[in-house]
Order: sequence, then structure tokens, then C-alpha cells
Amino acid sequence: MPEPREATAATAAANAAVGAALPPAGEGDRALATRGRVAPLAGPVTRANGGVAWDPGAGAFLDAPCPPEVNPSLWRQARLNAEHGLFEVCDGIHQVRGADLSNITFVAGAGGWVVVDALTSEETARAALALVDQHLGPRPVTAVIYTHSHIDHFGGIRGLLSAEDLAEGVRIIAPEGFLDAAVRENVIAGPAMARRAEYMYGGLLSRGPRGHVDAGLGVTVPKGNPALVAPTESISETGTRLRVDGVHVEFQLTPGTEAPAEMNILFTGHRALCMAENCSATMHNLYTPRGAEVRDALAWSTYIDEAIELFRGRFDAMFACHHWPRWGQAEALHHLESQRDLYRYLHDQTIRLANRGLTMDEAAEELELPPSLAREFSCREYYGTVSHNVKAVYQRYLGWFDGHPAHLHRHPPEQAAARYVDYMGGPGAVLDRARESFEAGDYRWVAEVVGHVVFADPGNIDARELQAAALEQLGYQAESGPWRSFYLTGALELRHGVGESAAPAAAAAGLVAALPAEAVLQLVGVRLDGPRADGRTLELDVLFTDTGEAFALTVRHGALSTRTGERDDAPVTVRGARLSLLAVVAGVVSVADAVSAGAIEVEGRAAVLDELLSLLEAPPGRFPIVTP
Repeated sequence: MPEPREATAATAAANAAVGAALPPAGEGDRALATRGRVAPLAGPVTRANGGVAWDPGAGAFLDAPCPPEVNPSLWRQARLNAEHGLFEVCDGIHQVRGADLSNITFVAGAGGWVVVDALTSEETARAALALVDQHLGPRPVTAVIYTHSHIDHFGGIRGLLSAEDLAEGVRIIAPEGFLDAAVRENVIAGPAMARRAEYMYGGLLSRGPRGHVDAGLGVTVPKGNPALVAPTESISETGTRLRVDGVHVEFQLTPGTEAPAEMNILFTGHRALCMAENCSATMHNLYTPRGAEVRDALAWSTYIDEAIELFRGRFDAMFACHHWPRWGQAEALHHLESQRDLYRYLHDQTIRLANRGLTMDEAAEELELPPSLAREFSCREYYGTVSHNVKAVYQRYLGWFDGHPAHLHRHPPEQAAARYVDYMGGPGAVLDRARESFEAGDYRWVAEVVGHVVFADPGNIDARELQAAALEQLGYQAESGPWRSFYLTGALELRHGVGESAAPAAAAAGLVAALPAEAVLQLVGVRLDGPRADGRTLELDVLFTDTGEAFALTVRHGALSTRTGERDDAPVTVRGARLSLLAVVAGVVSVADAVSAGAIEVEGRAAVLDELLSLLEAPPGRFPIVTP
């Protein structure tokens, strides 16, 4: 299989047309992205094993003119996201940007730093803190505020706080529902999401004009170690005011917006507003391609409008957890109003089209942003796109079914593919026609139709290469960083296979170590092989000795149910600390070894526990996506 090809004439022409049609950029965003820089990041950030977690110099190729293999608008965004280092937002507030997908913010308190968001990994967070210590003087982290429940905002916590810091009770503040949302997103469906995230963030692609360029929301995710430390305090009401290490803060809860649990923050004494991830320099995702709950566009727009009224006249600088700040009321309000109207437009116009009878795909094809929004760079499709955001709104209200009865019970891809290829005259005929479409620049159709040949006969090398070539050109033309990465990673898989299996992100010790006891049992439920378990009835009690919680577990009809409390007549009772029981459930330690080491106790019929564990299925680290 060949390596990535150059842009075709059709792709080069399409990208040139995008460049010619872009609104004048001026120096506006570049001035904002570079304003207040104290110092750049220095050198790669390494992991304990010597591997590179983050390399701020990997984007040096962006200094050249935009090549035909990249959408010029995405190239512009990538160059802005590549600006890295320590920046002053206002007196007493600094950010480290370009050290991770997200930003980390340091607010000077009476005794140390109040940190807003902790980045994705221990390594990048530690490097950010070291940069701050180097240029602003070493100070302890006295509190951490999580703005929301996505891993790139809490995963680096152990790079900021030691075990001793946590034991001493450093304040960790988060919106209500944070822990439940973080567990659901990163653990329950973690393996599937982690695999799709490899596609979305270009983790398997090389950096450069024919590979990963930018994620739109930031450069990409680091290759470091994430962790989850539960908050010590939850914010449950808008208007809540706290004094955190002498810093006066006021919170606005925004649940169901960019994350299920999220909040905006006003630093009243600094006259600075943090909009979390509710307002970024891009159209965001209402549905993220890595997979997550569909977000509420109407609520998102409504909460931005509430922020405008709640904080109007009370801030002079506005920053977020991605991209660069805005200074001055006029500039900030313009940005807030554009973002508010963006999500409201997507919501209302999708529903208008649905009520006219358009299906999800038809609405996504028809709807475009009005010129007044399309010319705003902060509303462009660098991360989310109109197409999949329209589908998200449709799905939220009407679900995946478009109402056509022929679509109620479609054949799965492999079966449908074989039938399609047979109806179309066999693989040779399909490929002959598809090559003509490729030469005509109809890559979208080639990718779809040749996909049937690949699923009918995954060993057909000609089909795999033709589909890969079509996906590649679609990637080169994409303005959205995630779309580009999906297309190019699909081409990579078609050409080179799935590759070595990687451990799923949900298995990362730093995440599962923070699981509440009930979430450990939820993990058992989603790993239970239902068909094999059907016909068996298993009952056992589990007592978590470190939390004092007890649960009665029952397997019946292939499903696991749990109830709080113990039974009087459980055939087997298992006792142990949460992490010890988790190690047994995950298959890291056998029951015999855990009992021998005194980590757990098993009272009663141990065979019941052994039988349950034998029915658990470990998820694969990496599975095929563009092949059967």
C-alpha cells in the first residue's frame, strides 16, 4: 500500500477556492493569541518511560505557506493554536496555552495558585506548573477548580498536587454532577470512546501537511497519563460566591451545555470572566464524533445569554479553557452574542426543517450558516461542523430513525455490502465506475460506494486503496480538524490495518482509581457477557471495607442488578477495599492471589464469584472501524 498521496488537482482547486473566499483575517486573532506572552514552552515534555508526551516544536511545519493538502482555513486556525507558552490575561491571572489540547489558568491567591482546569495528563500539567514557577516564582497550588467533566480539564491533576497535598485536603471545586458525568464518559463507554478518539484527534497520524495538522479546538491530545481525583466541593446553584485562597469567585452553572456538568466563573476582584468551554474560537460539537451524549443546543444558547446578563459590566477580560482571551466589554460581548446566536440558529433551523418533513440527512445537507455568522472566524467549522451538529439536534428530538419504514430494520454493513456489490455487477464493475468518479473529483461518493466492496471483501486491495485515496482527499479538503483526522486515519487503517492493540483509556489506573464503589459495579455490568450468562442465576454480596458501602448483586436473564445493602442469606460475601475489588474485577489479580495477600475476603461459596468473573469480557484495546 502506498504512503499518503499528494493533493489531486480537484482538491488543490477546492482548497484554493476556500482560501479566496475567506473573510479578511487581519491581525485580530493573531494579536489576541500572542498578547501578554511571558515566555514560550521549552523542549518536549517526556513521560517517565522516556517517551514524548508533548512536543511544542512539532508544529514548526506551520511556518510555511499553506500547502494544497490542507484547507487554508484550518491552516490558519492551526497556526493560532500553535502559539504556546505562558501568557498574562490580567494582573494576577496567567494561562499556559499550547501545552495540551486545553488551557490551564493560574490565579494568584493569598498563599499560592488557584488553578482553573488541570489539562489532560500529569506530564503536561507538571510542565505547565514548572513554567509558571520559573517565570513567576514558585508557589504551591492551594486550590483547583474543574470547570467541567471532560478529561482534558481534570486529567492532569496529579501533575499539580502530590499525594500529601491531597491528604491535607487541598480544595477541589467542581460543578454538581461532575464525578458522575466524568465516570460515565470516560469509564463506562471508555474503550469504544478511546478507540474513536484515536481517529478524532489523529493520534495514529504523523504531524505534517499530509497527516495531522490541528484538532481545531487545540493542537491535539497529549500522550501522557491521566488521573481522576474527586472534587471536595460541588457548586449546585448559580450565583454561589466563594472565597478561595483569598480570591473572590462567583459561579454560573451551565448543565447540559458543552458537558453534562459545567460552570462559568467570574473572578470578581480581577474583573475577569472564565467561560469554561461554552465559548471557544470555533463552532463546537453538539455531537462529538468520538461519541458522547448529544448536547442541548437550546440550553447552550440560553446559558450564554444568561451569562451576558449576569456578568454584563462586571468584567474587562474574558478567557476560556481553549484558545485565547478577549479584552474589553465590546469585544467580549460581540464574541458572546455570536456564540449564543450560533447555537440557537443551529437548534431552531434544524427543528424548522424537521417540522417541514426533512430527514436528518436532508436537513444536514440543506442547512448553512447565514453570512453574518459564517464570516465570524469563531463560528467556523474548525471543531464541530454544521452537518453533524444538525444531525445532533435532530437526534436529540427525534432519534436516529427518519420515519421511513424501509429503514426500521436495515441489514448490518457486511450483509448489506455483499448484496449491494452483487446488485451493482460485482466488485470489478463497482471499482471501474468508482475510478471514473474519483477522476471527476467526486470523492464523497467514491468513499461511500467503494466502502461496500471493502465490507463485502476486506481482502480486496484495489478497493481498499481506492477508498483510502478518496478519504485522503476528503481529509485534505476538510476545514474541521476532527473530520480531517477521521478521514486520514481511515485511510491509514485501510492501507496498514489496525496495528498493535492498545490498552483502552478506561483502563488507565489514574482514572479507575477514582471510581466510586457503585461505578465499579456498573463496570461489572457492562463487561458481563449477557448471552453466556443467560440461564444462570448468581447472587453475591459485596462489601467495600474502605467506604463502608454494601451491595447485593444478582445476575439473572443475562443482566446484573444491584441493590444497596446486604442480604441475610447471600451464598457468598466478598469484602475488600474498592481498589482491591476493582483489581479482581479487571482481571489484574486473581481471586486466589487477592485472598492469599489479604486484599479481599471471600465468605461462603467462592465458586459463585469465580463463575461471575468467568462471564466478564475484557474489551479489546483497538478494533477495526473502516473494515469489518
